[in-house]
Amino acid sequence: MKKVLILGVGAQGSTVARKLEEEPTVGEVICADYDGAAVDGLVKLLKKARGAQVDASRKEDIVKLAKGVDLIVNALPVELSKNVLEAALEVKTDYQDFAIPGGLVEENPEENWADGVKILYDAYGKRFAAIGRTALVGTGSAPGLMCVAARRAVRELDRCETIYMFVYEGAEAKRFLPFWWSPVVALGDMMYPAVAYENGEIVKTEPFSRPVSRKFPELGGLEIDFIEHAHDEPVYMGANAETFFKGAKNIYFKYGGVGIGFAKPLYRAGLLSKKAVRIGDQQVVPFDVVLAHIPPAPKFREEIQEILDEGLVGDSGAFVVEAYGQKDGKDVKVELHLSAPGMMEAFEKSGMTGEMYQTGQCGFLFTKMFLEDKFTQRGLISSDMMTEAQNDYYLEEAAKLELTFSIEVSETG
Repeated sequence: MKKVLILGVGAQGSTVARKLEEEPTVGEVICADYDGAAVDGLVKLLKKARGAQVDASRKEDIVKLAKGVDLIVNALPVELSKNVLEAALEVKTDYQDFAIPGGLVEENPEENWADGVKILYDAYGKRFAAIGRTALVGTGSAPGLMCVAARRAVRELDRCETIYMFVYEGAEAKRFLPFWWSPVVALGDMMYPAVAYENGEIVKTEPFSRPVSRKFPELGGLEIDFIEHAHDEPVYMGANAETFFKGAKNIYFKYGGVGIGFAKPLYRAGLLSKKAVRIGDQQVVPFDVVLAHIPPAPKFREEIQEILDEGLVGDSGAFVVEAYGQKDGKDVKVELHLSAPGMMEAFEKSGMTGEMYQTGQCGFLFTKMFLEDKFTQRGLISSDMMTEAQNDYYLEEAAKLELTFSIEVSETG
């Protein structure tokens, strides 16, 4: 029987814990977080789980918890990830991360976060390979399922030129709830420099800039602007463009939805800055002030039910990959659309929010692959680097959760 340590019991980590309860190969799930009350609230719902309060800023505390586990699932904020990586290496276990681990770049880490990917692939890749273990990063819905979907779309091409990834999140409650996942992560993504892979190179772009308009049927055919956003996919996929994406030269992640509408004016006003400013006789960090006024994401059935009983303003979404290139000597476009349960349907099926259902369960599917020994790679890989067989298995399992996709190939020349 396998033992799994989950660090961070927010919307994502708690979903993985709940799904692990159903796995026959799992004997124990250790649920750990700095927030002891959140841990207690989760483990009382589970039979295989035990809770622990942990200060993840102290590597030695993580090591104590991680001894003897088969896998560490890291659902903590990215700035704590380096400690978790180091702890996994020390106890010689497999490692899964929902995002790019942070804290690897010493100079201007928030400005240069994308540079950490090379450190992951090179230094940490060699260290995990040396202990015969696998580290997998970027394992939620985006990145994660998005990388798998992009690989599936590119499979239709002989040669790829450009990949666009679009995410629109339109679930909106009547109460003030701008984000259905961690506000710390959400707002951090809004204020970091965005990146794109353009003409074969990583370029930094301004958050909320360079809009691209699309009319997707799942959004009622309305014309929506999707903007630049700090996301991992162009960094991973750009580094692996020749090996896994048929030579793509341009890779973009574009984002839209309720969170963008909320965060854009805050960014423009400087209220997402983490640099202290003097107001009267006080030093104030604008980011912290904003964060203090945003409610946490709901994760338990009772609180989700209360929000849904109050009513939703909207419950739409889109998750689309466009890949442009050549097939049989012709210029073509491949368009892949993901279909997933909306907020109401996700709650009816599982007692989860739509965010938990998609991101948390997408993360769990990677965990399931670890439990079933599907990963033969040793070292560190990102979710876009799986084999075609691993990709197919993932999509088959996703379909069982009603996370399905459609593909259309059309000539553009």
